[in-house]
Amino acid sequence: MRSAIHVLAAVAALATAVSAHATTVRIHYDAKDGDIRVVGTKGPMTWDAAAPARKEADGVWTYTWPDKLGDVEMKPKLGKDNLSVGSAYKLPAGAVLDIYPFFGAPFGKVTLVPDFASPQLNNKRNLRIYLPPSYDENRAKRYPVLYMHDGQNLFDAKTAAYGAEWGIDETANALIAGGKMDEVIVVGIDNTPDRIPEYTPCCDPKYGGGKIDAYMDFIVDTVKPWVDAHYRTLKGKDDTAIMGSSLGGIASVYIAEKHPEVFSKAGGVSSSFWWNQQALVKNAKGSARRVPVKFYLDAGTSNDGVEDTRLMHEAMRGQGYRDGVDLLYIEAEGGSHNEKSWAARVDRPLQWFFPWGSTRY
Repeated sequence: MRSAIHVLAAVAALATAVSAHATTVRIHYDAKDGDIRVVGTKGPMTWDAAAPARKEADGVWTYTWPDKLGDVEMKPKLGKDNLSVGSAYKLPAGAVLDIYPFFGAPFGKVTLVPDFASPQLNNKRNLRIYLPPSYDENRAKRYPVLYMHDGQNLFDAKTAAYGAEWGIDETANALIAGGKMDEVIVVGIDNTPDRIPEYTPCCDPKYGGGKIDAYMDFIVDTVKPWVDAHYRTLKGKDDTAIMGSSLGGIASVYIAEKHPEVFSKAGGVSSSFWWNQQALVKNAKGSARRVPVKFYLDAGTSNDGVEDTRLMHEAMRGQGYRDGVDLLYIEAEGGSHNEKSWAARVDRPLQWFFPWGSTRY
């Protein structure tokens, strides 16, 4: 088998050889003793008749068609019958697109990393890591990463604080299989008995708080480097998001605003913008600083602090964030402050942050 360097050199040579008047898809998949074919909307390929892709290097297949065909939708096949999971890939005329398909069952898996130490907070906690469906099948692929708080509530009702989970793994699996969301790694960071201070800036008159900067440093300087070293991640800010609920919601907004060079997406689900007499809302109103981060905010209409979240939404609009562009605000009719409500709408931020076909390699 060629070395990784030889494979990269072959792919680089192919890229320079592609005609300026040709549209090309590069399919990264180790087909073993099989082959890769292409179905699509135009040219020799149709949805019923597959055209053979050309093997350019170990695990790299290409298919090219003239730009004059215009925009094309296509999917790869493994052999005659095995169509890739998810939606079609859309290529505008003239594009050169790398894709990393998979053909097996659309089910990710959750692994536990116990007793992960935080030097910043002088404590330990578990990490719960969702690996997407193709992780073991297509080992050439790397993935965006979503960091989430309250990790024990995300994947398993048995460990969830109130016996109800978010169902992040089930929701992600369904969205990926349906071609509505790109594959991602989700890192659930368990909370500790110090949850309130770790998730909050100083200092609420009733609840105190004030350890969020240390918790932020734990995520940025300890958790993320470890995850990047141990899993096949896309490390850049464009592929890194953070999200949580309640106090975890304000923690996500706070951390992303402090580190826009690390996170390009942040989600606050039922965020506790009441904290410290609406300090985060007031800070947003008093600041013209707009960071290059895509924010998601929501609240339920049933005893879920929707009034505070509306104020934060309006304050962020005043900072220059644009609805539907870098700010998505949702009011969930009848939604309340619990995991069941969050599970019912978590598909919204997942699709907003990672829509199908949005990841670039």
